Amino acid sequence: MSWPLTIAQSLQRAQTMGLARLDAQLLHLHALGRDPHDRAWLLAHDTDTLPPAVAERLEVALQRRMAGEPLAYITGFKAFFGLNLQVDARVLDPRPDTETLVEWALERLTTESTHRVLDLGTGSGAVALALQHQRPQSQVTAVDASADALTVAQANARRLQLPVRFILSDWMAAVPGPFELIVSNPPYVADGDPHLSALTHEPLQALTSGPDGLQDIRQIIAQAPSRLSPGGWLLLEHGWDQAQAVQALLRQGGFEQVQSRQDLAGVDRCTGGMKPL
Repeated sequence: MSWPLTIAQSLQRAQTMGLARLDAQLLHLHALGRDPHDRAWLLAHDTDTLPPAVAERLEVALQRRMAGEPLAYITGFKAFFGLNLQVDARVLDPRPDTETLVEWALERLTTESTHRVLDLGTGSGAVALALQHQRPQSQVTAVDASADALTVAQANARRLQLPVRFILSDWMAAVPGPFELIVSNPPYVADGDPHLSALTHEPLQALTSGPDGLQDIRQIIAQAPSRLSPGGWLLLEHGWDQAQAVQALLRQGGFEQVQSRQDLAGVDRCTGGMKPL
């Protein structure tokens, strides 16, 4: 293919390289300095020639994506529950599946009352900021054991002007409580899981949790009753095949009304229970 390329030719080349059409479009918009929602602009300008500087930026971005780096790390942003979050390699790339956890949490948080909410392992702040945005009257606290992750989350909170409180803590060690709701998307991948080979660009400590992937979930379930108000709920995201195990751990921990929620693919993605009244 001859250079320079038109936008249409460049998009076709990216797809020929093996990129998904949406990824190719978003990387072109990023290189062009345009809004990621402006895909219609690409169609309207498909015969425009890419300037050399744009073509160079685009080529670097395409190679990073072809090497498996998450799109969000390349563009620096990820949309999550209506918020545009800044993300980089210090935090996990927020997944759409985690919106299941947010939706369930919002059901527990009535709009009429002030609730104290704790988000454990906040990473980019995605869950905490989404809850604070949707329930502005609630008092949301976000915790992470990584100072780097908290730096990213705090920057997102400032930019979005959301008053989430942040604490550096190994789970609930430095968090007194009480809370009416505790939510967490903790590490839940088993050490040595073959899928980890596709996640080498993301922080390993935010992914893996012991031989069965449940080490951190066990610790959270053990700590949560002392930080929950009577009638308070603990909601956990977990792996596609872990719902039954997490349900059993919650029941062993004394939780009631233990149940799971499915994600958009129909997979049991979140499990939770209530501290007895």
